[in-house]
Amino acid sequence: MGTLNVIDAERITHYLDTTRRAVAKVQVIAPARSYAARIAEDFLRMATSYLADAEHNHAQGDDVLAFAQVNYAHGWLDAGARLGIFDVDEDDRLFTLAD
Repeated sequence: MGTLNVIDAERITHYLDTTRRAVAKVQVIAPARSYAARIAEDFLRMATSYLADAEHNHAQGDDVLAFAQVNYAHGWLDAGARLGIFDVDEDDRLFTLAD
């Protein structure tokens, strides 16, 4: 990747791909009728919405906004993994786990 203070095509492509892989790995593990399941679904909806926005803005050439959005998306996924409402198969490369 280029210099650290530039959001170049390689960098945004890397972050978008990483977050797509993370979304694909997430499994909601809270019981279906529980409040935790509603929280998990909301976290996943927020993550996929921010990811879709990032992909759209990247396609429009606004990589600064896309970079912010993809990081928000991944933050929702990390939060769900740390809370234990998502099973991420203990993947500490795609997610920031508690231990």
